[in-house]
Amino acid sequence: LNSANIPLREDLEYLLAKSSGYIPKTTAKIKNILASLCKRKKEGIFTELLSLCDSIHEETNKFCVVVFDEFNNLETLGVKNIYNDWSKLLMLQKNTMYIVLSSFKFKTRCLLSKELSLLFGNFLVLEIDSFDSKTSARYLRASLGEYRMQKYQEDFIIHFTGGFPFYLEVITKALLQSPQVPLVDILEDVLFESSGILNQKFMNFLINFSRVQGGENYVHLLYLISSGQNKIKDIAHQLKITKKELDVRTNYLLGIDALARNGDFLKINDRIFGFWLKFVYREKMHSFTFDAKNQKTLFRKNIESLISDFLESANRPLIDRLRDLFNLFCDDSLQVEKKKLKLSHFREIKRVEFERKGIREGLVCRSQDSLWIVAIKNDLLTESDVIEFSQECKKYRYKLEKKIIVASSDIEDSSLLRALEEKILTWDLNKLNSILDLYSRPRVVA
Repeated sequence: LNSANIPLREDLEYLLAKSSGYIPKTTAKIKNILASLCKRKKEGIFTELLSLCDSIHEETNKFCVVVFDEFNNLETLGVKNIYNDWSKLLMLQKNTMYIVLSSFKFKTRCLLSKELSLLFGNFLVLEIDSFDSKTSARYLRASLGEYRMQKYQEDFIIHFTGGFPFYLEVITKALLQSPQVPLVDILEDVLFESSGILNQKFMNFLINFSRVQGGENYVHLLYLISSGQNKIKDIAHQLKITKKELDVRTNYLLGIDALARNGDFLKINDRIFGFWLKFVYREKMHSFTFDAKNQKTLFRKNIESLISDFLESANRPLIDRLRDLFNLFCDDSLQVEKKKLKLSHFREIKRVEFERKGIREGLVCRSQDSLWIVAIKNDLLTESDVIEFSQECKKYRYKLEKKIIVASSDIEDSSLLRALEEKILTWDLNKLNSILDLYSRPRVVA
């Protein structure tokens, strides 16, 4: 209609009347669908709706893009076999693009792999993660404009929020509204005060569990994990339940994306929610007498301690922080980008100097039956760096199990390909921070 210079109105009857001369088959199908809806007929209605894209293409040679936001909610329409019928249609429609979005990663993966069976089509799955530290820093500076904060405060906000855009936005808006107020006060206002935006968000989330049978068990499990007790075997022991019983609770929380499982570990997806559970919700719910003043004082001390611990860690060399992390390994298993990794209990971890131009220092980690060689690269990781490290590793013949380069800056694409050839793992800050999170250690900010 726009191409024919016909005025447009957000009115279906008007649009059908004006379009019937251009796309008679499509408008006739639309009227049939509307008639079926009036008669409460649902069978086949979903595929008929989507087949309109083929009809439009046939009559106009135009291509359709269909966007489903939170597409996992389609099942609430009450249409039988909706995903099965849709998957069949997807294989046949060559002139339509579908963009499906969902904020529930775990459930979405299950739907894509089992219900929709997107195996034989042209499909691409993109996971939209939180901002990395550099992007977070750019966002903060752009959002804050002329407002200036100290570098350690900027880094702490990036660490505390995990680069989650919504939380970065909440904190920057609060800082701009109260530019003279210290960061601790800002966090107190949004997280501790009953009127705080994040306090209300998290309280509303927990209210949902009161409507679920055994909801208090889910909240207790979340609290344990937020407190650092996140190994599956330890949680089962702490709760005095079997692993099968724990799996039931875990699977429910995975399904609503409150939790993620990584090998032997469970992790709360929302970093700030985990902090709030530990230092706000528990203190308020488990205190014998409600003393707002004392609880607020305790909350501020916890925030200040968190900032202090982060600052202390940030001022230490990366190699020392890595050595401390590796000392925590106790034959645990996890995945780093779909690669299973056993974190051996090392009996010896020592610092080494490499006689190379690009990579100068690293760690040699020995366990009873394996050897890890870890290199640190503080600037751009190049292909020549990977080659040098590979040559350096050849000096160690005894049970060499893992060769790892930890890059705290950018990584060349060619170096990633070379690392694959040389069977060398490359950890950027995102991968390293995902492991630090599991061991409740402060993140590294670029």
